[in-house]
Order: sequence, then structure tokens, then C-alpha cells
Amino acid sequence: MRVGFIGLGIMGAPMARNLLRAGHTLTVHSRTYARVEPLVAAGATPADSPAAVAAAVDAVVTMLPDTPDVETVLAGPRGVLEGARPGLLAIDTSTIDPDAARALAERASAAGVDLVDAPVSGGEQGAIAGTLSIMAGGTAAAVERAAPIFAALGRQVTHMGGPGQGQMTKLVNQVIGATTLAAVAEGVVLAAHAGLDPAATIRAIDGGAASSWMLRELGPRMQRRDFAPGFMVRLQQKDLRLALAAAQRLGVQLPTTALVHLLLKTLEAQGGGDEGTQAIVKTLEALAAGTHTR
Repeated sequence: MRVGFIGLGIMGAPMARNLLRAGHTLTVHSRTYARVEPLVAAGATPADSPAAVAAAVDAVVTMLPDTPDVETVLAGPRGVLEGARPGLLAIDTSTIDPDAARALAERASAAGVDLVDAPVSGGEQGAIAGTLSIMAGGTAAAVERAAPIFAALGRQVTHMGGPGQGQMTKLVNQVIGATTLAAVAEGVVLAAHAGLDPAATIRAIDGGAASSWMLRELGPRMQRRDFAPGFMVRLQQKDLRLALAAAQRLGVQLPTTALVHLLLKTLEAQGGGDEGTQAIVKTLEALAAGTHTR
């Protein structure tokens, strides 16, 4: 397929590269041209606006930080809908407000564009390996059209229902992931204070009922003080704000999620917003030591 990709950050760049490797013809755009250059060197074609991307392709994929970014790229001046021909398939893999995703799907439909909200889980490593879990919202026909693109990006695709339901599923994912991450950080701090061998502790727990991706992937990073971002704290916070707002609208209480949001807010206040989410361990270490996070 002729595919466009907009948003070439930590997740978007390897996803776009996997589309090239799968044999798709790729057109790319990013606000930062330095992110475009490596993909152009690999065979992609640059475009100077989202509208120019849309005009050149059969399907366009977006991976952007937040709801306003997606709204601007899809529906703003020189956006995807401005350059789209009827029949274009748009796939948004960002994590945004489910209500905004539904509104964008309506605007896209009025322009003859099929929009699928398809947020992903699996982190940077999943994006690199092409093993992401994809949660799709949209019509069955549109999700089926997206299958060749999804095949290059992920290992599991689940159609969750109509527009916005992919985003709602991703918020559930973020609630479970963030609270599990906090539990792992608490365990890492407890183990350190008890004098347990770090690697042996992870190995022992990973073989039992407390095993998780967060434990296996981020527990060792906490132990070796590796806070490089696979997923930034500030983006996790954005996702948790969306989840808490959705829960409030639905009359659901998320007390554990609210506590994790507060712990990460403390980390943000200490300048940790661009660190990986595993840096939450620093807040818990500070609590254990009775001092402020450094």
C-alpha cells in the first residue's frame, strides 16, 4: 500500500521503519525534519504537511503526543482531511480522549475518510520489534482495510467496537499498567532495603503469580538506575488524566490510579517529566528515606 506516517518520535519512527520493511511505499512528515531524514535515507518520501501526506497515499498513520496534536494534524489547517481524497483510510495510533476520537471519526466520515482509532501497547521495544498490541475502534470494514498495516506493526489486533472504543481500551490498559508499575517499584524498594540480591529477586518473582511485563522489563532498569525513556512520565500522566476523567464521566472510582498519578506528579515536580516511567521508583525511595526526590 501507499502509506503515510505522521509523528516520528520514540514510537513512531520504528513503526514507520517497519512499514518500509514490509514493502509499503512510505511518505513521512514530522514537525522536526531531523526525524524525517533517517527514513528518507531508508527509502521514504518526505512531505511538507499532513495534507500533502494525505494527498499522496491510500492510508495515513498518525502517532502523536496528545489530543490537541491529533485534532490539529487530522482536522486543522493543512491537515489530513484537507488533503484527503474520498476513500482515504486514516489510522490514529496515538492515545487520546475517546470522546475526541469519536468526534474526529464523524468529521472524517463527512469528508469520505474512514478513521480507525488504534492505540498501541508494548512500548519502544514492541514498536521496534513490530510486536505491538493494537486496540482498534471503528467500523469492521475500516479495521479490515487496515489489516496489512497492522500486520507490519503488531502481533495482536483486537477490534473493540465502534469509534472511540480502541481509545477506551487503551485507557484501561494504562490503568492496569501504571498501577502494576507502582507495585513493582514498591517491591524493588522493599527488596533493596532488605538486602536482597536484585537480579535474583526479579528472577524469583517472575516465575510466580506476581510476574508481569512491568516487573520483567522495568524492574531491572529501576535497579540499575536506568531512567532513559521508553515511555515518558509526562505522557503517562496525560494518559492517566484521560483515564481519571473518563472514569468520572462513567461514575467509576479509581483510587489506586489516582495515587499513582500523585506519585508521578511528585516526580514531575522534581524535573522528571521526560524520564522513563520506571523513574517512579525514585519517589518511593524518597518516601522510604524520608527525603525529597533528587
